Amino acid sequence: MKQITVIGSGTMGKGIAYQAAISGFDVIIHDISEKALKQAHDDIHRLAEKSENKRYINHSQYTSVQEHIIYTTDLKEAVNKTDLVIEAVIEKVDEKIKVFNEINKYAPDNVILATNTSTISPTEIGASTKHPERFIAMHFFNPVHQMKLVEVIRGIETSDETVNVINSVAKQLNKDTVEVNEFPGFVTSRMNCVIGNEAMNMLMEGVSTAEGIDKAIKLGLNHPMGPLEMADLVGLDTRLRNMQYLHRILGEKYRPSPILIKYVTAGRLGKKSGHGFYNYSNERGS
Repeated sequence: MKQITVIGSGTMGKGIAYQAAISGFDVIIHDISEKALKQAHDDIHRLAEKSENKRYINHSQYTSVQEHIIYTTDLKEAVNKTDLVIEAVIEKVDEKIKVFNEINKYAPDNVILATNTSTISPTEIGASTKHPERFIAMHFFNPVHQMKLVEVIRGIETSDETVNVINSVAKQLNKDTVEVNEFPGFVTSRMNCVIGNEAMNMLMEGVSTAEGIDKAIKLGLNHPMGPLEMADLVGLDTRLRNMQYLHRILGEKYRPSPILIKYVTAGRLGKKSGHGFYNYSNERGS
């Protein structure tokens, strides 16, 4: 496996593309937006420069980022000769299925297709593809270049060969894997959603401040990041979609906190918008 195509140049897509490039793969990153691709290009190059300066990557890896990533809005160009497609678009099942329907028109028959999802069934998405036995879910974590885990989730039709290939690719990406039986939310998202939602309810009830709740979880339970900080990093709109999906499938335990709905309605989406449970306006202006 030599070439990886990443569909979607948002936070997760550009993170996966960067990690694939420094791991020796030829990478194509596709987006329908030229503006989004330009932003991804700038962010990836900035990260590579910073990482080389801090000696997290060597000069050869830095050069790979410069020379082995192609940015394109042409889907046919992106997938017609690739070995692996990793989709990283919005966490909506209909949108993901729509993307794979388009990929099916151009991708070679022997391609492996993967969805980067934190909650959605790979069986449901894979059923829309020509070869569901070569379809799988890979759940990467943000920021991709720092987080070691990839959850690997097979659909009902996913073959053992596909699972083995994806585990091998993840190892080449310098990631550890956990194979997870298909169930909504997998392992990490179910836990994150429950903990984060309870933190939001406690904030709404006045139990403590956002800073106080996060500090208690970090120092009292030894979590590296507080649940409200984590939600801001993930994106409150993304967290809300995850909660709504899990609530619909798994029931009342996953009903989204009213404060989460209110913040998303107000446009407070977390770090990416400059304001969530914390205010990041100074960071955005620096």
